[in-house]
Amino acid sequence: MPELAGYQRKYLRSIAHGMDPQVHVGQSGLSPNLLSTVEEALLKHELIKVRFVAFKEHRKAIAAELAQEAGAELVGLLGATALYFRAHPEAGKRKLEIPQR
Repeated sequence: MPELAGYQRKYLRSIAHGMDPQVHVGQSGLSPNLLSTVEEALLKHELIKVRFVAFKEHRKAIAAELAQEAGAELVGLLGATALYFRAHPEAGKRKLEIPQR
């Protein structure tokens, strides 16, 4: 997946503004259970918010590692909340249309 441009990130952040976090990173950190939950949420929604309940001081490193493990794009990180995007692998099941220039 090619890296998102700034205007595409801005578009995705505007969509996610009213969303609630679908996944919470707790005491267990980046566990296999957390990764499978993120995978399921990305398949279902394509754009998800992840809230860091624990490990707030290491959230930048964990957010980047989670994006790499899930094969998703880290759209933004604001406070203790990260925003991830990954288009559905099947073109017919995609819910979000990313603007192109």
